[in-house]
Amino acid sequence: MRIGLITPEPGHPLLAAASGLLAGEHTVEALDPRTSDVPRRPADVYLLKTGTPRALDLARQLEQRGATVVNTAAATALCQDRTRMAELARRSGLPFAATRTFASLAAWASGAQLSSSVVVKSRHNRRGDLVARVDGPAQLARLRTPWAQEPVVVQEFAPNSGWDHKLWAVGGRVFAALRRSELSPGGRGPDRPLEPGELPAGWADLVHQVGTVFALDVYGVDIVDTGGGTPLIVDINAFPGIRGQAGAPEALVALTLRRASGAPGPA
Repeated sequence: MRIGLITPEPGHPLLAAASGLLAGEHTVEALDPRTSDVPRRPADVYLLKTGTPRALDLARQLEQRGATVVNTAAATALCQDRTRMAELARRSGLPFAATRTFASLAAWASGAQLSSSVVVKSRHNRRGDLVARVDGPAQLARLRTPWAQEPVVVQEFAPNSGWDHKLWAVGGRVFAALRRSELSPGGRGPDRPLEPGELPAGWADLVHQVGTVFALDVYGVDIVDTGGGTPLIVDINAFPGIRGQAGAPEALVALTLRRASGAPGPA
């Protein structure tokens, strides 16, 4: 089979490991969305590892020609827009953080009444976007100059342990780790391994539910424990890095071959 990678970074650890496992019996081809056009003869399946506008356009063109793309361009684009993400999640009954949208940080700041801490994020999920906790006027003032015109979403800060539960799913298989929140003053630091069996009851099922609602095969779900194992989803990512997770490359290979053969994603 021919497997295509839509990414400017085919050497990413997850993709490189999966490609190495596939290379013995299959052909793996990288399509850099910055420079590549739609091939005359599409591959059996494509892995969409980036959500840039050019990558999404390339994926859509491939889908229009009948190619299978994991995740689809539509599902990936949905996860790039935190407003649409929150609306779908909450409408579907997922425990997603309440989210308000503003045309710009300046528009929100002009009328903000900070009676409690909030988390401010870029509306559009991308590398280097804005994610910051704001506790009062001083923090808000520091954001206004560099981010004044940035479209943003605002979520109430949910008290928690300071650790994010990073959950990933690849074709139905769940992986997990603990990571210091990016809102922590000390920075993120390394992940702490976490076996799926160590998750609070129902969390793995919640991850599967996210995949069903968002039509995703490879995705990440960021959850904070707001007390007693009560989950609050704060972000959903299409095809994240999933670095350092034993078994993730093998799960990706199995998913890729299933989708290439025309079978549905999750096992």
